[in-house]
Amino acid sequence: MSNDTCKTGQVLLSHTDEINQTYRYWRLHVFIGIYVGYVAFYITRKSFTYITPVLIQDLGLDKTDIGLIGTLFYFTYGASKFVSGIISDHSNPRYFMATGLFLTGIMNILFGLSTSFWAFVCLWTVNAFFQGWGWPPCSKILANWFSRTERGFWWGLWNTAHNVGGAIAPVALSFFVVSFGWHSGMYAAGCFALVVAFFLLIEIRDIPARMGLPSVGRWRNDKREMAHEQEGQGLARRDIFFRYVVSNRYLWLLAFCYILVYIVRIAISDWGNLYLTEVYGYSLTMANSALSVLEIGGFVGCLVAGWGSDWWFGGNRTPMNTIFSIGVLLGVLGLWLIPVSGYFTQALLFFLIGFFVYGPQMLIGMAAVEYSHKKAAGAASGFVSLFAYFGAALAGLPLAQVTKSFGWDGFFITLSTCALLMLVVLLPFLRTEKSM
Repeated sequence: MSNDTCKTGQVLLSHTDEINQTYRYWRLHVFIGIYVGYVAFYITRKSFTYITPVLIQDLGLDKTDIGLIGTLFYFTYGASKFVSGIISDHSNPRYFMATGLFLTGIMNILFGLSTSFWAFVCLWTVNAFFQGWGWPPCSKILANWFSRTERGFWWGLWNTAHNVGGAIAPVALSFFVVSFGWHSGMYAAGCFALVVAFFLLIEIRDIPARMGLPSVGRWRNDKREMAHEQEGQGLARRDIFFRYVVSNRYLWLLAFCYILVYIVRIAISDWGNLYLTEVYGYSLTMANSALSVLEIGGFVGCLVAGWGSDWWFGGNRTPMNTIFSIGVLLGVLGLWLIPVSGYFTQALLFFLIGFFVYGPQMLIGMAAVEYSHKKAAGAASGFVSLFAYFGAALAGLPLAQVTKSFGWDGFFITLSTCALLMLVVLLPFLRTEKSM
């Protein structure tokens, strides 16, 4: 072998090593960035929920007032996720996500400075708009930095950011509320978001192609990912949007299922503490602790759902979705019908509901990206999220009216029906996936 050939081989090897090192370095850092960033987004999204019992007691708000704020928030949030998803496909996720988090932190601080009900309505609706800037950049990064055969694990791990935020916030904010009043809880959430927004600028970068790196499918030699990367090559962005998002029958089916998932998930997370304080007389700290247990269950459920869909079903998400939907139905029925002898039993049921409901919540969002175009990851996730938060909005004022008229039995009948319909909607989709 000639010296020139040896030198060429060494250069290629050196270049390959450099690509591997760069990929590994930035995969870790962008993941840390979107994880910590979404924890902060979640805390500033749910901060209002964790102070609602105090607002009802101190300011005289009732369930209808709380439900109206929740419904407006979720309608706005869902619309924002769809619009920002389209925009984020053409934007740098580093700046897009950091800006949204900074502004939602400001909204939380302003909420803490207010005492008027209509000020609460306006500020929380504006907060919902900026909250929509969090999810699409994350889905874009996960779709472009991690390939099909590993994405279930990484997406599931990232999705536990919901649960970490949801587990920390109730206890931490309860401390501030009990010690210094409800205003301080909003200040703490807002200030945390401002700090993390600057952290995102350090950790997050754009997709690999814009950093001079090969696609993740080529880098990992993932055949399914490379096939996805080649899908729809040469199409204009407008054609991609209409073919792979608006007229994509798989996305419509996933979107309808998402409505049902979010009715159950948001109902339990938003009304669960009020249910425990009203029906069983628990303190705010104990009731919020049950919500922390719900999120811990969700943390474990996300990991199992993501890992299982990769390893047990070869990257297909629907079989695991179906299994978890059965668990959601059983968990809701258990919380409603099982005779409760103490707080431990209720906390265990909250854990089980969290475990099973966060699986479909994560897998449906990931499946939407995988059934769309690589360049429409943000739009696809935003599209199904629009419907998801229509479901979340139904868990606000409409569910409040059901509970007001028919009591907590009406509340649980509604959730049980939604959980059953989730399973029904997924069954034909499961048959479709087998034939693909």
